[in-house]
Amino acid sequence: MQLKKLDERLSVGPQITPAEAANLAQWCFRSILCNCPDDEDPRQPSFAEIAAAAAEQGIEVRHILVTGRPVEAQAAASAEALEEMLGPTYAYCRSGGRAGALAAMSSR
Repeated sequence: MQLKKLDERLSVGPQITPAEAANLAQWCFRSILCNCPDDEDPRQPSFAEIAAAAAEQGIEVRHILVTGRPVEAQAAASAEALEEMLGPTYAYCRSGGRAGALAAMSSR
């Protein structure tokens, strides 16, 4: 798994698997923020699968759906979620691009 640490509270990266959710717990992540729709890639696990695996590890999970370029409302929702969730947080989408863009938009 490749992740990019943006600061002490947030890292972003690509789609994860349920097994990688367990790895995130071992690396002391306390929350996961999903920014991609189910079935964006036919090989990706569903949000429900990620959420179930994360719950087994005591990790909070939220889903802020972003298709295409993120908009201000999604950035605001992401910023609010990050304020409410315990950190550190791993935010992901298919490639990590949308998750990174949301982080940049919400830090302005």
